[in-house]
Amino acid sequence: MKKSHGPKTLAFPLPAWLVGTYDEHGLPNIMTAAWGGILASDPPAIGVSVRPSRATFDSITLHKAFTVSFPSAGLAAETDFAGIVSGRQHDKFNEASLTAAKAALVNAPYVEECPVVAECRLTKTLELGSHVLFVGQILDVKAEEGLDFGGVLDLKKVDPLVFSPSGYYRVGELVGQPFSMGRKLVKAAHQPEQ
Repeated sequence: MKKSHGPKTLAFPLPAWLVGTYDEHGLPNIMTAAWGGILASDPPAIGVSVRPSRATFDSITLHKAFTVSFPSAGLAAETDFAGIVSGRQHDKFNEASLTAAKAALVNAPYVEECPVVAECRLTKTLELGSHVLFVGQILDVKAEEGLDFGGVLDLKKVDPLVFSPSGYYRVGELVGQPFSMGRKLVKAAHQPEQ
């Protein structure tokens, strides 16, 4: 029997992303974001929810651009740091010993030490109550060499950091191949009755 927990934000695991922006003076900043995900494939779009009180909110609104850096598990402390201090009072890149790299296609920085980065142009905003969803069209994804196979990124090699209210985690073992392992159920569902 399941126990009710009421209306809570209990989806998991969540991403542990570093959202990169430049402030009004051109200074780089990052914010840790767990509330986000892929929103569309054509054109490719990603969404990140940000509180209006955050420095990142003002920067995305100003420049209409942001990056999403996907940290590996080895960057857990730096990722956590970027979420617990404000870019208004801290130079997060410098204090976390991270490198702010200028994106090629948008006016935003990304974290050089992260294995995968998405450059995004703001296309829509949606007010959702405590947060505003920023929708960004993904103009480019950059990944360190050697992380891909057959045109997709190798999850084990990327070693992405994921978030849950109970802690930061690594992704676990492979369970099966997408668009493949469910085929046996499709075949079983279409077997004629005997």
